[in-house]
Amino acid sequence: MVIKVGVVGYGTIGKRVADAVLLQPDMELVGVTINSYNYRMSSAARAGIRLFALSSAASFPVPIAGTFKDLLAACDVIVDCSPKPQGLKNKEQYYLPAGVKVIYQGGEKAPVGQASFTAQCNYEQCVGLDHVRVVSCNTTGLARTIGAIDARWGVASAHVTLIRRAADPWDSHKGPINAIVPELRLPSHHGPDLQTILPHIPIMTSAVIVPTTVMHLHTINLRLRNIPTREEAIAYLGGTQRLLLVKGSEGLVSTAEIMDMARDSGAKRGDLMEVAIWEEGINVVGDELFFHQAVHQESDVVPENIDAIRAVMGSMSAQESMALTNKTLGIYAGKQTTTVVQKAMLTK
Repeated sequence: MVIKVGVVGYGTIGKRVADAVLLQPDMELVGVTINSYNYRMSSAARAGIRLFALSSAASFPVPIAGTFKDLLAACDVIVDCSPKPQGLKNKEQYYLPAGVKVIYQGGEKAPVGQASFTAQCNYEQCVGLDHVRVVSCNTTGLARTIGAIDARWGVASAHVTLIRRAADPWDSHKGPINAIVPELRLPSHHGPDLQTILPHIPIMTSAVIVPTTVMHLHTINLRLRNIPTREEAIAYLGGTQRLLLVKGSEGLVSTAEIMDMARDSGAKRGDLMEVAIWEEGINVVGDELFFHQAVHQESDVVPENIDAIRAVMGSMSAQESMALTNKTLGIYAGKQTTTVVQKAMLTK
């Protein structure tokens, strides 16, 4: 069964999802949409990706394969990567009339989908659904780690402080230059969003935006029902797929070094789709587990989109899909405790 996939929106997430679809043996990228012309459209055209115009009245200096409606008619699944809240507008205007299955992104409000999605937490809940929302980069990172820990030891409650990047590296139009901006709403939106995936875990989140572009950083405090030793926590987190232990003792003391190491590993665009956890920062005090993790906001949701496509089509089990996605995208699959330094060897 070859799943025919279209991508709506070719920005930070859309171009990465399109590239990931091209690597899947069970998927065909029908094409991506073009709304206005920019350098990304030229890159897509050079890569042989077919472009479908959102507006039939517009003209572009690149070949156009058809209209938006032509794309919808040719696809089994659409991955909507358009800016919020355009996904909801597209659902009402285009997707529902076309009867196509759709994967939305975390910028949309949760009700846009029949369920929110993180592959490691609730793949089975989303099997066969028509509209599924992959949660945001931050919520994906939290769901992977907190969900894994809950499955092993039980999480009684969670408190997370999110230190958020101001803008993506390419974005020259926004972001604080010399300020730290707190999110004044408490909890921040990340806690309620995580509860769309893990509704049984009480969680409190707070967030601040800082002048950086490379990654988000989370400081996590979990109260556990069953208590591991520090060594057990390190071994378990280091052996869990899509998580990656890093060591300050190897020079990986900040998000800057982590992303530099990701570039050195040979990943396309220097992406890091795993959640990076500092080994030295893991500690158990009483019934509480503490650790720091870093999330690459441009890429960590990409494997979730690929798995969501298979979930809505009901084409594979969760473990089969994640194993194939990990293999095709070069993602750490949980073989043993590892570090970013070792990643390139383990995933080849």
